[in-house]
Amino acid sequence: MLKQRVITALILLPIALGGFFLLDGAVFAAFIGLVVTLGAWEWARLAGIETQPGRIAYAALVAALVLLLYLARAGLPWLAGAVLLLAMLWWLAAIALVIGYPASSRCWSAVPVRLAIGLLILLPAWQGLVLFKEWPLANWLIVAVMVLVWAADIGAYFAGRTFGRRKLAPRVSPGKSWEGLYGGLAFSLLIVVGVGLCRGWAPVDFVKGLLGAALVVLLSVVGDLAESMFKRQAGVKDSSNLLPGHGGVLDRIDSLTAAIPVFAVLLWSQGWGTL
Repeated sequence: MLKQRVITALILLPIALGGFFLLDGAVFAAFIGLVVTLGAWEWARLAGIETQPGRIAYAALVAALVLLLYLARAGLPWLAGAVLLLAMLWWLAAIALVIGYPASSRCWSAVPVRLAIGLLILLPAWQGLVLFKEWPLANWLIVAVMVLVWAADIGAYFAGRTFGRRKLAPRVSPGKSWEGLYGGLAFSLLIVVGVGLCRGWAPVDFVKGLLGAALVVLLSVVGDLAESMFKRQAGVKDSSNLLPGHGGVLDRIDSLTAAIPVFAVLLWSQGWGTL
């Protein structure tokens, strides 16, 4: 299993890094659209669609909506903001659903509801990344959100293994602990402090940076837990086996699907870029 994970990672890493940082414009949007479309194919299974034609049809729908969002960018500039704000509402609702699981499943157990939730998860993540490419320091924004999420994962792993005692959401993801959450958050914020010191941030910028990073990290955890909740309801361990040793695409990007739109909205609220 370890050998398989390493081989898959070595193949995917240069593809992912090249796609994120070397591509621009329509090609970048198409690259991210492909990732989102694969995620949609996986999500259809979590939503209760077992047949391949049905899963492919849902993936095609998501691909078509991605294309429409891209084409509508010039004529309907408010649409990107609407997509991101809908994502914010969904992730706030997801907190309550995760806390209330399994009782909360009656609110979203219907297949059409779960398919609609998939749109609220996947489309805003695509939209946020496309916006980052149009804003100042484009690639660094992508690096920033990824580092925050990855640092939180690493910190949570080691803190959870060392100090983990109290379960964070035992009915959703028994392996996660409150101590792991605190460790992941602390590690991410430590990185923010280091960046702020290197860049000479003013005190007010430190406060904004730390609060914003904390919000991004905490909601990235909700993204992870939400996917775990849907997988548990569907009775599956991984979203698919597209990535040998790593599960599926959704298993790799679940935290980012929440972190990216939140990060985009926070940057926009501070005048970083336009929607």
